[in-house]
Amino acid sequence: MASIDSQTSRRPAFKRADQNDMIPLGLVRAMFGVAAITLALVSYASFTGKPKVAVPAEAPIVAQWPLRLIGGDAQSVVVQDAAGKVLADLPHGGFITVVQNGLATMRRRHGIDPTLPIRIVKFENGRLAALDDYTEFRVELTAFGTDNQAAFERLLAANVPAQN
Repeated sequence: MASIDSQTSRRPAFKRADQNDMIPLGLVRAMFGVAAITLALVSYASFTGKPKVAVPAEAPIVAQWPLRLIGGDAQSVVVQDAAGKVLADLPHGGFITVVQNGLATMRRRHGIDPTLPIRIVKFENGRLAALDDYTEFRVELTAFGTDNQAAFERLLAANVPAQN
């Protein structure tokens, strides 16, 4: 029978018993260096007031729709017009649920009623965006691909007249 004392106990350590680095020290320094450089660049841009460069170009609004997105659980969402008429009850709302969850999180942070309407806005250049007038929440629906944008477009085309 083998005794437990004959086995060497293993303790977590930065170096193994044979003195070889488990993670090369140069790689660890490089990882911290990248993090430090990133922090420095972001801090510089923030403190000097550099304009944001990845923001879509401004364009005139062609049409807009006020909608209420009311979440049921992690996947379901009920879409209503501004008057409260149910436009769609989606048990698996997909991307619409993702937008609703983001909106609910932002409104919870600000202490705002999550059932207030959000604006879906179509711009002259073809972009579609979800804008919340109560928080700074903004989702460029076009940026998430044509299928996700089409989900909102189908919903709007079938149910809600545009407001100009």
